[in-house]
Amino acid sequence: MIVVNSLFPVFLLILLGVLLKKWGFTDPTFLRQSDRLIYYIFFPVMLFWKIGGASYAAGNIDWSFHLVTLLVIVLMFLLSVISIRLFGISDFQAGTFSQACYRFNTYIGVAVTLTALGEKGIAIFGILIGLAIPIINVLAVSTLIWFSGEQLSIRGRLKVLTRALAANPLILGCLAGFIYSRLIGSFPMFLNNTFSLMSMVTLPLALLSIGGALTFSGVRAHFANSFLTSILKLLVLPLIGYVCYSLVGVGATEFKVGMIFLALPAATSIYVLSSQLNSDTDLASSAIVLSTILSFFSLTVALLL
Repeated sequence: MIVVNSLFPVFLLILLGVLLKKWGFTDPTFLRQSDRLIYYIFFPVMLFWKIGGASYAAGNIDWSFHLVTLLVIVLMFLLSVISIRLFGISDFQAGTFSQACYRFNTYIGVAVTLTALGEKGIAIFGILIGLAIPIINVLAVSTLIWFSGEQLSIRGRLKVLTRALAANPLILGCLAGFIYSRLIGSFPMFLNNTFSLMSMVTLPLALLSIGGALTFSGVRAHFANSFLTSILKLLVLPLIGYVCYSLVGVGATEFKVGMIFLALPAATSIYVLSSQLNSDTDLASSAIVLSTILSFFSLTVALLL
């Protein structure tokens, strides 16, 4: 029942997003504006609320779990670079290919974690993504620059990284929530009710936007490389995480959060970064679509473990 209760609502809303766009209820302008609202307003506020008001965030944090998860991400980054050489991925596609192997869809992650594990799970997940997003951006930008052929100076690289990190509202929301939880740890009723109403909008709108943004036209042309990134992202990465978590002996809730996190589909942000740094956006779209579809199976396994 945990699969039905946790995954079906998420993927049905994504499917509804696909259908609403097909039937003309949404269009690119609406989706673009809703994405901006989610990314800059609703989602950071929800993360701030969930982390800031969670007693777990103010208590003991299992740093070994977070460090192991970050190590797993770095290992997958190295494996993606090896795969680029091993499978003859072109330089134009290399940066996109590498990103698709480890970048995760935050919106789906929060939705599944919240429905499966509740407030405690969200607190752990929020701290994890606050730590993971900066590292993932550094790895992704470095790979894109390396394979793009652009001879950027150190200052130029730092500028790209700063733009990707410093103004990231999800990082800011997680960081603000963690600080608030340490200093105060609870919200007055009027703020709690306000944030609660905002959160009712956040996840449904985010999932509908994900569905509306899925583009199936280029999947066939890039199926082989997209499928390879999906295998690495949704099968190999969770397997590495499972072994590492078992060796370290992380707690039960942390283990479940970690497996959900590692089984998530590729993030839609890989398209944006690929377009900014001269990599293959068609491959990015294909990898996002295919991994989103296949993640139903990887997330099912993660929830059942």
